[in-house]
Amino acid sequence: MSSAPTLTATSYAILGLLAVRPWTTHELVQQVDRSLRRIWPRARSKLYEEPKKLVAHGYARATDDSVGRRPRTRYTITAQGRRALAGWLSQPGDGPVLECEQLVKIHLADSGTKADVLANLEAMRAWVLEQNAENLETARAYLEHRGAFPERAGLNQLPGRFLTDFYVTVAQWVDWATGVVEKWPDDVNDAPFDTAAAEEGVRRAEIIPRLLQREEATERHAAGHRNTPR
Repeated sequence: MSSAPTLTATSYAILGLLAVRPWTTHELVQQVDRSLRRIWPRARSKLYEEPKKLVAHGYARATDDSVGRRPRTRYTITAQGRRALAGWLSQPGDGPVLECEQLVKIHLADSGTKADVLANLEAMRAWVLEQNAENLETARAYLEHRGAFPERAGLNQLPGRFLTDFYVTVAQWVDWATGVVEKWPDDVNDAPFDTAAAEEGVRRAEIIPRLLQREEATERHAAGHRNTPR
């Protein structure tokens, strides 16, 4: 007998959604598109296979939920599935991976033109405006207590804030880069190196370790107070 298909991070993401409530495959794909797409984009064709994998592993069960003559299967997480999900969640995941075709084209623009760079910056501007429109609507919905899953508002706030900060970063960069490129000569090979901008970049990069050391410093400070004789 052949072994069950190998599970991936996408499989466990679907399992996590099943832990919220039972779904049909179509509903799962819609929910991924609504909630996970911006942090875990996957082809819809792949998503339709994931619930079947979970059933094969005993992590979900499938029941007939047909409406009239329309066949439909609803998936529910099992106790074994909840244990597997808890085990997966206990292991730290991989970090972010940036994939941006517009940046690749800007990076290689010495084989193109200044107009190409500006066109890609404009495309990125349009992209971030479109993405943030959905992001802003979701943020407002939760702030006004009309989010889709109010019981998960605290959890949903964490990735929501990450996405907001990411979109702000992209918007600020597009605004800065457009102003820089507009002043370039027509031949991008003659584009000047901006020393002041490079120095600012170094200063910003140097802030990152200090930001992430704040908690450690706070803990050391608190420990010092605990050990101080009274």
